[in-house]
Amino acid sequence: MSDTQAAVVTKSAYLTLHYRLATLDGADIVSTFAGNPATLMLGQGQLAPVLEDLLIGLPEGTHKVFDLEPGVGFGPRNPDLIQHVSRATLDENSVPGADYKVGDLVDFAAPGGGRFAGILRELREDSAVFDFNHPLAGQPVKFEVNIISVL
Repeated sequence: MSDTQAAVVTKSAYLTLHYRLATLDGADIVSTFAGNPATLMLGQGQLAPVLEDLLIGLPEGTHKVFDLEPGVGFGPRNPDLIQHVSRATLDENSVPGADYKVGDLVDFAAPGGGRFAGILRELREDSAVFDFNHPLAGQPVKFEVNIISVL
């Protein structure tokens, strides 16, 4: 028998883990359990900060499921992030000549060189309505983790 303690997740830990985000009824949103585990370093933005915080202090070998209340995992829905975009702006800042449909996730060039994405909610002759909230904002989710190793 060994007296060594299992490594524990810290704010800057390098982890190998399986994780799954699912709706409350169990439908997978993203899951690594069927394939290769994920390897990531905490604090680098690879997981949402609230999800990283749930991992802090867990020992290697932990398998746990967290039920997150609506708005906790990806923030509350913000009505100010539902925006009208002119057709000219859409054409200038997205894929030229794309045939968009309601429900599509459209990637835009942001001022200053970044990128951001929104879900097309309405398409009109001269404009479009986009929802720039995270698709899981305001939604309850299950977060399941199996921490394989901690460095």
